[in-house]
Amino acid sequence: MNSIPKPNQPLVTHIYTADPSAHVFEGKIYIYPSHDLDHDGPSNDNGDQYAMEDYHILSMENLASPVVDHGEALHLRDVPWASQQLWAPDAAFKNNTYYLFFPARDKEGVFRIGVATSPSPAGPFQAQPDYIPGSYSIDPAVFVDEDNRAYMYFGGLWGGQLEKWQTGEFNPGHEGPALDKPAIGPRVAVLSEDMLSFEEQPQEISIVDIEGNPILAGDEDRRYFEGPWVHKYNGLYYLSYSTGTMHTLVYAVSEQPMGPFTFKGEILSPVIGWTTHHSIVQFEEKWYLFYHDCSLSDGVNHKRCVKYTELKYNPDGTIQPINPYPSN
Repeated sequence: MNSIPKPNQPLVTHIYTADPSAHVFEGKIYIYPSHDLDHDGPSNDNGDQYAMEDYHILSMENLASPVVDHGEALHLRDVPWASQQLWAPDAAFKNNTYYLFFPARDKEGVFRIGVATSPSPAGPFQAQPDYIPGSYSIDPAVFVDEDNRAYMYFGGLWGGQLEKWQTGEFNPGHEGPALDKPAIGPRVAVLSEDMLSFEEQPQEISIVDIEGNPILAGDEDRRYFEGPWVHKYNGLYYLSYSTGTMHTLVYAVSEQPMGPFTFKGEILSPVIGWTTHHSIVQFEEKWYLFYHDCSLSDGVNHKRCVKYTELKYNPDGTIQPINPYPSN
């Protein structure tokens, strides 16, 4: 049990947490973060510093109540197909079942996306014996629409290997596009009714500017890097994501869940530490942004902490940019 968290302050301090996927299940807020480990391994663009091995699920009755750590929900040793690196997960509810979606490297070192199930949003979860057929890369985010169709959004560059899948097959030597070419977009796939497979091959999402031109690979202020999240507000689909090198969270909007999405602007300015990864959820009458930074470890990139803050919309549906350090 932890103390009652305040906005822009760590939800928990007894473990390092990152990549929070927040949902409202059974009237409570459940947060599905990754669990950073304190270690002395290498740090590089391949992401070797992120050596996570398990997941802890957090919950709150409301935003004025303490955070509960429900303990280990899933461990690497219990995922038959995985070899290492349980990175950013997400969860969904359908078929009277809770699903935990997670990336990990398979036995050949290629990132795939797995799924585990539980009768409880707090877990523990039992992993399926193999990863989702046709899945690859990292950062799964699952959105169940009002018609009960479920979509998985995923993909991350560099350590997330997304640029190595541009031909539809894994090519370990494949680099990203030229800076003046369209940027690589996240992937989306419709999930089967049982939530355990894709109905069809994943598609690339197009992110365009206000004139309809593709965001280019060299446009680091706007181009997609990792951490997709989709939520729905006033009938529109909001795709938010991390720009990576510019350390910001930004968003684009569409009338369709699979895009194309039109770029709109920034959500969160840079935080302490390199990575930024988030979720957006409505609880009661307000909307909230869950995110992470490295303030708990004075900037160590693989020792992060999950936080939250209120997210507000303008009358035209645009999101008001957020300063993660409002007292500064």
